[in-house]
Amino acid sequence: MIRTSRTIAVASVALASFALAACSSTGGRQVTQEGAKGAVKATTMNVTMITHQAPGDTFWDIIRKGAEAAAANDGVKLQYTNDPDATKQAQLVQAAIDSKVDGIAVTDPNTGALGAVIKKAVAAGIPVTMFNAGGSDAIGLGAIGYFGQGEKDAGLAVGKRAVSDGAKDILCVIQEQGQQQLEDRCDGVTQGAAGAKVERVYVNGRDDSAVTTNIQATLTANKSVDFVVTLGAQFALDAVKAVANASSSAKIGTFDTSKELVAAVKDGKVAWAIDQQPYLQGYLAVDALWLYKYNGNTIGGGQNVATGPAFIDSANVAAVSAFAAKGTR
Repeated sequence: MIRTSRTIAVASVALASFALAACSSTGGRQVTQEGAKGAVKATTMNVTMITHQAPGDTFWDIIRKGAEAAAANDGVKLQYTNDPDATKQAQLVQAAIDSKVDGIAVTDPNTGALGAVIKKAVAAGIPVTMFNAGGSDAIGLGAIGYFGQGEKDAGLAVGKRAVSDGAKDILCVIQEQGQQQLEDRCDGVTQGAAGAKVERVYVNGRDDSAVTTNIQATLTANKSVDFVVTLGAQFALDAVKAVANASSSAKIGTFDTSKELVAAVKDGKVAWAIDQQPYLQGYLAVDALWLYKYNGNTIGGGQNVATGPAFIDSANVAAVSAFAAKGTR
């Protein structure tokens, strides 16, 4: 009888040990704490994501979804903050440093305004990942990784594509002045569209009706424009209205995507979009911080990790539509 009881006790301990091992078998990503309300994933680290998102710019919703998915998988407590003013964005980075967060994921549209505070974070022992903007400066600033597309390379591809589609007079629409990555895109378009005319127009990207009016006025004044390139999905949709209102036959191509933009490509209202995979950028920017803290890993071997560019057009839009419907492409 005593022997039987002991056997049961040993078996119970072994079963408990097995269950405990099963909970930790994923190396930390599925860490749990048992509570009265059931299993709750433990917080592994605190990360602040700081972007240059402007009010109403839905592109960043996709970035944020990717970041939140990584945070959920890794048990990261994520705080998202943003300001399109580079000086104010730098202040948000400083606030994260003062809060002694475990990691910072940040975009850099203006290294003159943000470079010093990013270096300050690194000097304070806070690992920093960069994404979406600032790729040419990221590693030099001390970031452990950068995730995005080469903006001039993407622009080059767009310029070549527009010319192959018959463009001779291209309008490149910039929605926010003072952001280097946007200028780089139009620089690339100009280079890639060698032989075609490329004109830049600056619009207020925080007011869609103003964007439509401005593009419409330009098309009305210059009937020779046969292709409009926008640098964000929502502005391509504004351009669709502007082209119709101006009775123009100009085609439209754009950087970036959204659910509505993918539908516009499917319907033939927009010729194509160049996809930098923002969901992936947000995901990797957070996940790379977790990997660095828990296993000393870095992604990219000291080089930028390219998440694009790739074209979405009539040939592949059907395959992308299902993901766009979820708000992740």
